Amino acid sequence: MILITGGAGFIGSHMCVALAEAGHRFLILDNFSNSARDVVGRIGALVGRAPLVAEGDVRDEALLDRLLAEHPVEAAIHFAGLKAVGESVREPLRYYRENIDGALALVAALGRAGVRRLVFSSSATVYAPTPAMPLDETAPLRATNPYGWTKLMIEQMLHDVARSDPAWSIACLRYFNPVGAHESGTLGEEPQGVPNNLAPYVAQVAAGQRPRLQVFGGDYPTPDGTGVRDYIHVMDLAEGHIAALRHLAGHAGVHTFNLGTGRGTSVLDLVRSFEAASGRPVPYDIVPRREGDVGECWADPARARDVLGWTARRGIAQMCADAWRWQQHRATLPS
Repeated sequence: MILITGGAGFIGSHMCVALAEAGHRFLILDNFSNSARDVVGRIGALVGRAPLVAEGDVRDEALLDRLLAEHPVEAAIHFAGLKAVGESVREPLRYYRENIDGALALVAALGRAGVRRLVFSSSATVYAPTPAMPLDETAPLRATNPYGWTKLMIEQMLHDVARSDPAWSIACLRYFNPVGAHESGTLGEEPQGVPNNLAPYVAQVAAGQRPRLQVFGGDYPTPDGTGVRDYIHVMDLAEGHIAALRHLAGHAGVHTFNLGTGRGTSVLDLVRSFEAASGRPVPYDIVPRREGDVGECWADPARARDVLGWTARRGIAQMCADAWRWQQHRATLPS
């Protein structure tokens, strides 16, 4: 059984489906602070059985100890935490408290239970700003915002834990920019309030729920002046976790992998792709750059390909089509 912290969230819910398809049982731990409770039923409909769910905070060590005592957990995937760059700049203490304390509590509980296989949801925000693209796993590390620093600090903690006890097998998966949705249209990104990420905001503008998109920065040294990112389909990302879990079964220590497509897409490229997928206009305004952002960031995913046998298979057109299908389905869900 795999424990999935934040398993009702955007990436976590898709991870549940991918695990079930790979033949794994899973246990969701989520406090539902940034996820919808009815996602559990939709996961169940896709996997053919009601998921095991525990409601609570990953920082609650007593709860973690109880769950690990009651269930035959053999590995954990850690998604739970706060994840918005701009919000982290405004509320740094909240990010340090929740993200770092959550990881510490989880690793301590896993250690007490003798569970020493862990996949950690890290981020490309751990990399230092550099004009050299694409980024491989040896690129210099230096976050530019509190969110990225929490990820980098947790990575360092995991390296120290693994050095102290060689029984640990840990994968740090540095995500680039997850977008898209499950192809069924019944799972996708469900931000609470105003979306912090680009793709769901674009979807809401296309659906007429928001009047215009704000594009943060039109003067970057990129082909169209807007930020360039490596967007990856959420199901490709989930499949990367399956490959990492498989790898950890026979390899101790800490293993770091980029999960991205290796292709950069600008904000305006994404807007145009979403307009094509939806058949709707996405009006936008160029506004000043956002603190903590960088101009370009995309992956060299060669190590994941060579070591894990994983590559991203879905392109930007499918990401936008699946996200739009989800946006349409979401509009029919009870509020």
